[in-house]
Amino acid sequence: MTPRAKKYFRYLIPVSLFGTDRTKEILNVNPTLNLSRKDAEKVFITVYDYDERTLNECRLATIEDSFPYKENKHITWVNIDGLRKHDVEVLSEKYEIHPLIAEDILSVSQRPKMDEVEGILYCLLNMLYYSETTQTVEQEQISIVLGKGFVVTFQEDPQKDVFNPIRDKLKMANSKLRQRGADYLCYSLLDLIVDNYFFVMEKLGERIEMVEEEVIRNSNTRSLARINQLRKELIVLKRNIAPVRDLIGGIIRSESDLLEDSTTKYFKDVHDHITQAYELSENYRDIMISMQDLYINNVNLRMNEVMKVMAIVTCLLAPATVIGGIFGMNFDTNVIFFHKPWGFYIAVGIMLIIPVWMLWAFKKRGWF
Repeated sequence: MTPRAKKYFRYLIPVSLFGTDRTKEILNVNPTLNLSRKDAEKVFITVYDYDERTLNECRLATIEDSFPYKENKHITWVNIDGLRKHDVEVLSEKYEIHPLIAEDILSVSQRPKMDEVEGILYCLLNMLYYSETTQTVEQEQISIVLGKGFVVTFQEDPQKDVFNPIRDKLKMANSKLRQRGADYLCYSLLDLIVDNYFFVMEKLGERIEMVEEEVIRNSNTRSLARINQLRKELIVLKRNIAPVRDLIGGIIRSESDLLEDSTTKYFKDVHDHITQAYELSENYRDIMISMQDLYINNVNLRMNEVMKVMAIVTCLLAPATVIGGIFGMNFDTNVIFFHKPWGFYIAVGIMLIIPVWMLWAFKKRGWF
């Protein structure tokens, strides 16, 4: 089944409309489980070795080819797309990265955090992408290792990357990135990841606006399903944004020799951005709660309108029922007009006049 057919087929199944599989995926997070990561089929290793005057960019065949760059006095950025356990262990041994950090690099579904172990500053966070096909927030684990004169980044998916703006700046000889140290490169990577969060939030904001209009115009089960799906994606968003605020705050408070005092103000700017993103995610969450309340109120209002119409119809038919019941008794009485030839027409006339009068009285009282 093609992805497009699967997208529309799921609406034929009431259970799948509410995305229960997505719920399991979001809630299935257990840090006590030692989930093994499968080695990537393809690994792309790129090195950017630069200073103020020169830039050496090259694609490496093996992880061992990056070792000579550690010995020079340039700033080195080693970017690895695709994770393999052997590569991480070999590189960690050469670059003196603690085994605990290597374990975190190979971990699965880890919470974003910052660690400082034996002269190495380590940042783990998730890059977020918005999938137009599945209309979900996808995440990719990014590991950033900052050492003396080098930065090593590990990415899970070779097909996804948002670091092209940094690569373009490195090619400019007069760029600030070329003039500063490895800590500024680390800041640039974190800043780009955080800025990408806003693109994902813009996509979610557009969907929230569409669902809000749908709820106001016509509240139905599908509207409730879309509200439920959006709330799940906001959970993923908040789960990734909130810890990054603590991560950046930890870098600002750090007294590591790897961070220059002049770079701290740049990390404060990233902290302002991630705080704004967190507050915006909270606003989205409040909007979704209000939207759910609006849906419930619209359903109740529609139900009240139906009940009001049914009550009015019942009241209008009550006189006719009473009059018909009296004249329909199966024993002889002395009721006026009972045996007259025009008594039937008088009874029907009364049955019509009384409901008309009741409609006028209801309208005058503003009941409808």
